[in-house]
Amino acid sequence: MQILESKNIRLRALEPTDLKLLYKWENDSTIWEVSHTLKPFSIFILKQYLESSHLDIFETKQLRLVIELIDTNTPIGLIDLFDFDPFHQRAGVGILINSKENKNKGFASEALQVFCNYAFRTLKVHQLYCNITATNEISLRLFTKLGFEIIGSKKDWIRSQNGWLDEFSLQKINPDNF
Repeated sequence: MQILESKNIRLRALEPTDLKLLYKWENDSTIWEVSHTLKPFSIFILKQYLESSHLDIFETKQLRLVIELIDTNTPIGLIDLFDFDPFHQRAGVGILINSKENKNKGFASEALQVFCNYAFRTLKVHQLYCNITATNEISLRLFTKLGFEIIGSKKDWIRSQNGWLDEFSLQKINPDNF
């Protein structure tokens, strides 16, 4: 098995053919609250992003990979490494499984596990972190199941359509790193 694969999914680099998919997913306003997006992305901007996605992670401080089903080569989501800090050996992580038919099947768990292993073993990251609203129980379960610990909370941190939301900070330390 390859380093960026598990039983059901593979993580792969973005391709120019992913433009329509990125446009659809980035402009899905139902997930803007989670991604902290306030406005739609144009095809022009996303095309520029795709054209620069080949740049070195040490230069851009980020990496976005497509989550793809192995058996059908169907893209089902994205996983991101952001705020990459090679000196302190840490980075943020975020994940999206876009369609309801692919949720609750363990694909996000597989993708996050593969991604954590890649970040720890290949990129030599000491710790990964994420921020999740207190109401996002599905994401909280996913990350804590994979060893992320809640290390703090921020009260009334995210303004949503339904009022203010608390946000948890989660962290996972590389178990093989001393």
